[in-house]
Amino acid sequence: MVEGKKKIMDLWLVPSANQTHIRVTSIHGMLWLQTHFETSDWENISSQKVVLSKSDAEMLANDANQAGLIINSVPSITACSKI
Repeated sequence: MVEGKKKIMDLWLVPSANQTHIRVTSIHGMLWLQTHFETSDWENISSQKVVLSKSDAEMLANDANQAGLIINSVPSITACSKI
């Protein structure tokens, strides 16, 4: 990497309950996802509407990391009514 250049995230994985929402943040992320999903899913991918199970998201993240994509996994957040 060239010094001073920031790494751009390709995908964000945002968990909630038993599913993980995928947010595409680069053209590389989008192109890579298009190789892993059917053509009929591309509109949902580009509209940020793809949600996977936790285990499927983990497999996807491992695959993406091996392909050189930069993934940011957001930790799950739980709201509590009392502290």
